[in-house]
Amino acid sequence: QANLVESGGGLVQPGGSLRLSCAGSGFIFTMYHGGWWRQVPGKPREFVASQTTDGATNYADSVKDRFTISRDTAKNTLYLQMNNLKPEDTAVYYCNLKYQPNPADYDYWGQGTQVTVSS
Repeated sequence: QANLVESGGGLVQPGGSLRLSCAGSGFIFTMYHGGWWRQVPGKPREFVASQTTDGATNYADSVKDRFTISRDTAKNTLYLQMNNLKPEDTAVYYCNLKYQPNPADYDYWGQGTQVTVSS
């Protein structure tokens, strides 16, 4: 049984930092592309960051100089380091794994974790 468990969300003040974690079980982790998405009420789910199986990364323009995606394959864990957080970063954040040989049919999501940036 494969599953993803997210942690690390919470309430922070503008300018603060958080690190989100996404721990996988039941995966051969090196076979999956990893990504982070976020969603707020009234808007579709928004791409934040991704990392392919060969390590290449991509970021949304709104977060490129502030967020960093990484993984620890030995721990089967995907990370999102978020620095200089802004109120507009407030959202539910979801991690995502896509199976590299067949991403359309094998696509997994974490349960979501709330990030709130407010004074």
